[in-house]
Amino acid sequence: MNSLTLPQRIAVCSWSLQAATPQELAGKLQETGVYRVQLALDPLRDEPAVWGGTEAILKQAGIQIISGMFGCVGEDYSTLDTIRETGGIAPDETWDRNLENIRATVEIATALGLKLVTFHAGFVPHDPADPDFAKMVGRLKTVAEIFAAADISVGLETGQETAAGLATLLGELRQSNVVVNFDPANMLLYGKGDPIEAVRVLAPWIRQVHVKDANASAVPGTWGEEVAVGDGQVDWHAFFATLAEIHFTGDIVIEREAGDQRVADIRTAREVVLQSIR
Repeated sequence: MNSLTLPQRIAVCSWSLQAATPQELAGKLQETGVYRVQLALDPLRDEPAVWGGTEAILKQAGIQIISGMFGCVGEDYSTLDTIRETGGIAPDETWDRNLENIRATVEIATALGLKLVTFHAGFVPHDPADPDFAKMVGRLKTVAEIFAAADISVGLETGQETAAGLATLLGELRQSNVVVNFDPANMLLYGKGDPIEAVRVLAPWIRQVHVKDANASAVPGTWGEEVAVGDGQVDWHAFFATLAEIHFTGDIVIEREAGDQRVADIRTAREVVLQSIR
């Protein structure tokens, strides 16, 4: 149980700051005024010469790592169709490489003392009778067991499926260490329904949330548009009120993946969060 107050639970996604080194990441985090971070673990795995000292550098700067994240091989976010074909652990051609990376990522997360690591699992068929649904359940069980052996929960990012579809998958999976990292903007970006209602559907599994905003596309099958927090269609007062209703006690992590003023946008997002919970 997280004993911190909600304002104390605010953090920032490291990848939002586009830092080339851990020193630059520490500096940019200090500029945001937020001293807690969800850390992308891929750089630590792929570029140890640059990122190997990240934990010590962040600690010296007074920054706490609260969770991790990893990406999967070959993901193409150009269109909704390309990410459906290439995302997460769904593609057969990248499964073995992803599994190898996941094992290495767990070692890094363990060394950092993390208890939650999140990722996009990939497209989940809407019909449980679809053979690909069973395949995804099987692969997620494998991933979950690797993390469970290290006493780490793995969080599935919301996105390509509806809340009901993800709930069906989680109910079928029945792995206690598989939880949800809820991103309200992704529900809009992918055109997968109302974020507030989705919180209620996924309430039993939500362990961490992302603060990101977006406008849904008027053209079905195309990307919505990410915007600065407060400029989009997420009703933040309703969002945090609903989190309170479900007794959410996890971390609230600001994510910004578009625009060229990331530090300023993160500072604005923090103010929106604080205003929304007053």
